[in-house]
Amino acid sequence: MLRLVHQQGTVTAAAEALHLTPSAVSHQLRELARELKVPLLEPQGRKVRLTPAAQVLIEHADGLLAKWEETLADLESHRAGAAGPLRMCGFTTAVGGLVAPAAGILLRDDPDLRVEVRECDTDVAMGLLAAGETDIAVIEPTPDAPPPGDPRFDREPLLEEAYDLIVPAGHPLARRTGVRLEDAADETWISVEPEVCAHHQQVLAYCGAAGFTPRFAHHAISWSVIWALVANGLGVSLVPRLAGGPSDQPVTRVPLTGDGVPKRRVLTCVRRGSRNNPLIARGLQALQTAVPARCTSDMAA
Repeated sequence: MLRLVHQQGTVTAAAEALHLTPSAVSHQLRELARELKVPLLEPQGRKVRLTPAAQVLIEHADGLLAKWEETLADLESHRAGAAGPLRMCGFTTAVGGLVAPAAGILLRDDPDLRVEVRECDTDVAMGLLAAGETDIAVIEPTPDAPPPGDPRFDREPLLEEAYDLIVPAGHPLARRTGVRLEDAADETWISVEPEVCAHHQQVLAYCGAAGFTPRFAHHAISWSVIWALVANGLGVSLVPRLAGGPSDQPVTRVPLTGDGVPKRRVLTCVRRGSRNNPLIARGLQALQTAVPARCTSDMAA
């Protein structure tokens, strides 16, 4: 609670993140301050901030929470027939291409296991992880995510995913086994709405590195709509390997070649100390197994 108050700036916002009432959070923090015999919060305008004593407490709490996760992992190894739930979440293409297949693998191996899947952006996933509302998050590094050194989390690479160019089936580039990004410099471009995710900015950055600024004409909020726009000849787009569209759309996926092929890193993230929890370890192994071959090999090969 104390950490969330520090992050959110108000007791009300922290309570909302915890699905509690503000009075319940205030009561718990007053009790904590009374037990520790130090003030924990002080007013800062309309918000509150942590006292120096509270900052010290949070520094120690990170280690205590990690140790608690290790304890839970040890206890889990003594439970026979653990039934879960194992809670997993990730961004849209990660859920479709990794989390859902991993959940399927787990259920085929153990039909009695409870697995819960949630689709959400990386910043939301990290909040759920910190609040103990999910066990494994599949994330991509974003400016809004906590920094890699955050002591609450344990991150590991899952895959490095290449981007492909998608073009209408009859497009001249569709006949090639590979293209350089600059080969599409004169095309009309389609991207995800800038407010929805980082795709738009990523395409701008990749094209800029290739020496041109893409001419965007259309935007969408889902990959299926982007597929439809491309299929109907309205432009081209850059998509990660995990992204897919309707199979009946006349769209060709063309691998990119040359130096500096755009790629994105996909990571698994758990609470520090929980990676050796047998149930979480099974989930992480299933995610490794679920990585599609197309994401780890050259499609043109």
